[in-house]
Amino acid sequence: MTTPRPSDSLAIPAHLRPSDGRFGSGPTKVRPEQLTALAATGTTYMGTSHRQDGVRSVVKRVRQGIADFYGLPDGYEVVLGNGGATQFWDIATHCLIERRSEHLVFGEFSSKFAKAVSETPYLQDPVVHTADYGDAPTLTTEAGVDAYCWPHNETSTGVQTRVERPAGADDGAITLIDATSAAGGLPVDLTQADAYYFAPQKSFASDGGLWLAILSPDAIERAHRLVPDRWVPASLDLTIAIEQSRLEQTYNTPALATLFLMAEHLAWVNGKGGLKWAVERTADSSRILYTWAEKSPYAEPFVTDPAKRSMVVGTIRLADSIDASAVVKALKFNGIVDVGAYRAAGYNGLRVGLFPAIEPSDVEALTTCIDWVVDRL
Repeated sequence: MTTPRPSDSLAIPAHLRPSDGRFGSGPTKVRPEQLTALAATGTTYMGTSHRQDGVRSVVKRVRQGIADFYGLPDGYEVVLGNGGATQFWDIATHCLIERRSEHLVFGEFSSKFAKAVSETPYLQDPVVHTADYGDAPTLTTEAGVDAYCWPHNETSTGVQTRVERPAGADDGAITLIDATSAAGGLPVDLTQADAYYFAPQKSFASDGGLWLAILSPDAIERAHRLVPDRWVPASLDLTIAIEQSRLEQTYNTPALATLFLMAEHLAWVNGKGGLKWAVERTADSSRILYTWAEKSPYAEPFVTDPAKRSMVVGTIRLADSIDASAVVKALKFNGIVDVGAYRAAGYNGLRVGLFPAIEPSDVEALTTCIDWVVDRL
């Protein structure tokens, strides 16, 4: 019988460890090749004006890269600005929700958007459907709702949903999809959404500081109709962001490194086959993780419905007899980082980023390392 040892002194044999130990759910792994490419720009990019061609050409690369990755439907546009998905929730309350919205809440981030809307004084109280962590509620339609809002993937719990326009919605109702951890790694038909918005520090292997949104003609029209009749700060004015994006720039100075890293990731993934390749890759990684958990004597997928298990953020529940924090500490001691469960999810377990930049073979190595650690704890 192996004698238990302190978790922060367990040295996993080198041949068992993943080649890259970063499994965070955001910020997530940035490939070293992206950083090398950024460093190679020397004095020609960082520290230059975002109104000049050097930066605007990178904005153009990002917008075109997203268009190529998804094959944008006719009339859809890629729009970007400073902030993140949190910023876009405020943009939506000012510029896209007309009177009343409906929200699916099944985790930390979906609840924050619903809360932001409920506190907006000129909007009616939203319709909110909730589900316990690890599940997702069912969407219903209701007269008077002009915007339906939910996340494609709830980053806090590892639950993914389908992106489909709600049948029976009022004429003119739009669909707003928070795709922060989904975009770039999950399949989607963009014609089923009017705003598919996200930040670049997850499946797009970049850093924070920006929001991006793929907008339908209906969303663009609604923003231009609502904004003139509301007080909207310039930083939250979606019509300004649309106009500036068409000029290949942002309203104010963007995070230049974030833009460049995202452009490099898009070039890499599009060269591999775009969305189809990325989805095959996350499907492979998630299959490895969930198959291991289902066969394990001490672990199981946190999301019980296989159809709702995320392919980009894998959540695993450990038996009560296993101290998940000790497992996380031991893995961290060996350079395997950011696999702890989301702080508010409230279960004893792990959360593993499975984004396209992460090698499926490293996910398999991670499961081997978890088994090795648990055996010794």
